[in-house]
Amino acid sequence: QVQLVVSGGGSEQAAGSLRLSCAVSGTTVRHCMGWLRQVPGKERDRVAVIDSNGMTGYRDSVKGRFTIAQNNAKNTLYLQMNSRKPEDTAMYYCAAGPFQSLCPVYDYWGQGTQVTVSS
Repeated sequence: QVQLVVSGGGSEQAAGSLRLSCAVSGTTVRHCMGWLRQVPGKERDRVAVIDSNGMTGYRDSVKGRFTIAQNNAKNTLYLQMNSRKPEDTAMYYCAAGPFQSLCPVYDYWGQGTQVTVSS
């Protein structure tokens, strides 16, 4: 089992920075970690992923603005969000899954945290 607890969401004006955190605990090893987001009426989309080799991937719309990172000593996953835009407004989720190229599959989920970016 893996438990994921998310913190750090909020509502701020565009161009500001925000960092989401995901505390990871449990006994099941998962080699893919990711941040996904969802807006009402749309599918949940991958925002940023990192695998156990440290390889990262980002959706095109956040490249250069968002950074995913892990602190293994603290068992915490982060998403640093800079230069945010109103279109980044969504419910953000932390997730863990088995290793696959580009980390497409997740079987453990944290609770969502709302991020709202106003213009």
